[in-house]
Amino acid sequence: MSLEELIAQADARGLATSGLACSDRCMSLLVEDDELLRPLWAHLVDGSDWSESLAKVRAALGAVEPGSDSEAAGVAREMLLSAPAERDGVALREWAEACSSASLRVHRLLDPAPGSAEDALPLVAAELGRQTVVLQLLAEHGPQGLRRALDVSGEGRRVLRAVVSRRARAQA
Repeated sequence: MSLEELIAQADARGLATSGLACSDRCMSLLVEDDELLRPLWAHLVDGSDWSESLAKVRAALGAVEPGSDSEAAGVAREMLLSAPAERDGVALREWAEACSSASLRVHRLLDPAPGSAEDALPLVAAELGRQTVVLQLLAEHGPQGLRRALDVSGEGRRVLRAVVSRRARAQA
């Protein structure tokens, strides 16, 4: 099943997880705090309202200055700033779709591979795979798939952090 089909079939928890996971993987462009989004993940696990925690994340992001990869960081910031406070309805689906596209854009901007064919860029291809896996985990395992989705997101965050670190060393 394609990523677009998985997003189209996802329930509210799947959509919220998809958007949050995309945002989570790109957070290393903004902050080094891997725990910043942890409360939002916890709200997905217990199904509780995340609006207060989301407001705290937005406030924390508002205080962060963009780094050297400012275009990619700006895209990453917008993913969380545009998250809907209510986790249901059309807004959530639009946010999940926007985060999917934005995350792929971030990975395209940072991909060190030469060439312009998007499907040939390894960083982009890996991100596309992670997005698909996250949605499949939720579709197949329901709320029990959240832990594994968080693990997939953490792996992607570490990869992106390594890419940014290599870029910084190469530019120094």
